[in-house]
Amino acid sequence: MTGGDQQRTADWRRAGAAIIGLLAMLALLGTIWLVSSSSQMRDAAMERERSAYDVTLLTRTLDASMSRSEAALGRFVLDEETESGNLYYNNWRLARQQLNELYRLTRDRPEQRQRVETLVNLFNIREEELSAAARAAAAKRREGGISLYYAAGRSDTGPLMRRQLQEIAQAEREALEESIDRTQLFAARANRLNDYLIWLGAISGLIALFLGALSFEVLRQYALTRKEAEQESERAYALEEAVAERTAELSAANEALRAEAEEREAAEARLRQAQKMEAVGQLTGGIAHDFNNMLAVVVGGLDLARRHIDGPRRDLMSHLGNAMEGATRAAALTRRLLSFARAEPLLPERVEAKQMIGSMRELLDRTLGEQISITYAIAEDAWPVFVDAHQFENALLNLALNARDAMAGEGQLEIRADNVTLAAGEVGDIRAGDYLRVAVRDTGKGMSDEVRERAFEPFFTTKDVGKGTGLGLSQIFGFAHQSGGEIGIDTEVGKGTTVAIYLPRTDVAATAQPVAPLAAAQEEDGIVCANARILVVEDDPRVRTATVGALEDLGYDPVSCSSGAEALSLFAPGRFDLVISDVIMPEMTGTELVRHLTAAEPGLAVLFVTGYVGDDESDELADHELLRKPFTVGALSKAVAEALRRASGGAPTAVAS
Repeated sequence: MTGGDQQRTADWRRAGAAIIGLLAMLALLGTIWLVSSSSQMRDAAMERERSAYDVTLLTRTLDASMSRSEAALGRFVLDEETESGNLYYNNWRLARQQLNELYRLTRDRPEQRQRVETLVNLFNIREEELSAAARAAAAKRREGGISLYYAAGRSDTGPLMRRQLQEIAQAEREALEESIDRTQLFAARANRLNDYLIWLGAISGLIALFLGALSFEVLRQYALTRKEAEQESERAYALEEAVAERTAELSAANEALRAEAEEREAAEARLRQAQKMEAVGQLTGGIAHDFNNMLAVVVGGLDLARRHIDGPRRDLMSHLGNAMEGATRAAALTRRLLSFARAEPLLPERVEAKQMIGSMRELLDRTLGEQISITYAIAEDAWPVFVDAHQFENALLNLALNARDAMAGEGQLEIRADNVTLAAGEVGDIRAGDYLRVAVRDTGKGMSDEVRERAFEPFFTTKDVGKGTGLGLSQIFGFAHQSGGEIGIDTEVGKGTTVAIYLPRTDVAATAQPVAPLAAAQEEDGIVCANARILVVEDDPRVRTATVGALEDLGYDPVSCSSGAEALSLFAPGRFDLVISDVIMPEMTGTELVRHLTAAEPGLAVLFVTGYVGDDESDELADHELLRKPFTVGALSKAVAEALRRASGGAPTAVAS
C-alpha cells in the first residue's frame, strides 16, 4: 500500500471516528433531553397526585364540617342555648373556609372549577335555609325554629351538595389514578433512558474524556432523581395513612351523627304528639264555646216557652222560634265540622254551573240585602262538574256571606264562573287538567298576609265575638278537596278579596232529573201513600220516639225497634212499605241491615237517617234516600215521600234537612 493510500485510509478513519463521535454526542444530547423531559413530566404528575390527595381529603373534611354544623343547629333549635348556636356558627364558618380552600385548589382546572362553583351556589342556598332556623332559634321562637329546621331538612339542597362533593371527589380520584399511571410511565421511561445513557456514556468515554464527564453528570442527575422519587413515594405512603386515619374519624363522626339523628327523630315524634294534643284542645274549646252559645239560646227559649205556655200565643211562638233558631245553628255548625273533616258523605252528580248559580240569584239578593250590588259573569260554555249540589250551593252562599261581612254590608260583589286549564301545582296542590273556576270578588278591606295564611284554619275568624264560628272557609276548603279540586285566595289590603273554587271538569252524562238545589222552590209536604207501614230502626230512644210521633202525625203506620237484630226479627217480605234506619248503630250498622233486608225483598224502599257517615259507608248510601239529623217534620215528610216514590219507580230526588 502506498503512502497516499495509507493517508487516505487514516483520513477515512479519522472522519469515521469524528462521525461516530458526533453521532454519539447527538445521541447523548438527545438522551439527556429525553431524561430531562421525562423528569419534568414525572414531577408534574406527582404534583397532580399531591393536589388530588389534598382535594379528596378536603371534600371529606368539608362534608364532615357541614354535617357537624347541621347537627349543632338541630340541637340549637331544640334547646335554644347560646353554646349550641356558637357551635353551629363556628362549624359553618369552618366549612366556608374549607370551601374557599377547595376553590383555590381547583381554580386552574375548568371542569373542577365549574363543579366547585355549583357547590358554592348550593352552599349559599343551604346557608340561607339554615340561617332562617338559626335566627328563629336565637329569637327564642321554638316552634318557628323547629319548623324552619324541618323545612330545611326536607330541602333538596343538602343531598345536592353531598352529591356535588361526591362528583368532585370522584373526579379527583380518577385524576389521581391517571396521575399515578403517568408517574409510573414516566419513571419507567426515565429508567430505560438512563440505561441507554450509561451505555452511551461508556462508549463516549472511549471516544472522548469530555463525553465521559458529561455521562458522569447525567448519572449524578439520575441518582438525584431516584432519590426524589423515593421521597415522593414515602410522602404518598404518609398521605395514604393520613387519609385512612381521617376516614376512621369520619366513620366515628357518622356514627355519632346517626345516634343524634335517632335522638332527634324521637324528639320530633314527641313534638308532633304535643302539637296534635294542642290542636285537639283548640278544636274542642272552639266547639264547646259555640255549642254553649247555641245551647244557651235553645235552653233559654224552651224555658221561657214553658213558663209562658198558658200565656199569649205570640210570646210562646217567639220563644219557640228562638229555640228552633239555636238548634238550627247548632246543626249547621255540626255540618260544617263534618265538611271540614271530609267526613260528611257527598252525593255527587253532574251540575251545570250556569243553571245552578242562576237559580240562586233570588236567594243571594234576599240574603245579602239591598246595599250589596251583585253582578254575574257566567261563561255561556261553562263546563259541567261532578259535585254534591247542596254542598256547592252552601259553599257559594258562604263565600257571598263572607264577602258581605268583609264589606261591612255595603259594596259591590261579583260572582264569576269560567273555564281554565291548569298545570300541576299552579294553584295549591291541584292536579293538571281542565277546571271550572267559580270566583267571588268583593270590594272589602282585604286580608293581611297573616290572615290569609290562617284563613282555612277551623275556628279562626276576624269577626267580632258571636258573629262567626270560623268554619265557613274551612268548610269550603273541605268541600273543594273532597270534590277533587282546590281553593285559592287573591287579596290585597284595602282593595278587596277574590276567593276562587276550582272544580274538575266532568264527562258524566246528565241524568234525566237532576237533584233539586237548595235554593229551588220547596214543594208542599205531601203524603205519597197514606197509612203506609214503616219500620223505624233507631238505637237512641228519644230520637226513635220523636220520629215515630212525627210519622203518626203525618198519617203513617210506624213500627219501631232499637237494633238491627230486632229489625230482622220483625221484618217479613211484603209486611212494610218503607224502612227508616239509622246508619251508625252498635253490633250492626244501618247499611249492613239494609243489605240483609233488600236481599230478602229486592226493591224495598229505604230511607237512611244519620248525623255522621264514614267514608266506607258513603257509596252504599248513594243508592238510597238520605236524611241528615237533626231534621224537621217537614223534611221527614219530604224524605219519606221521595223514598216511596223511588220504590214505586219515580226518579230519585235528594232531600235537604
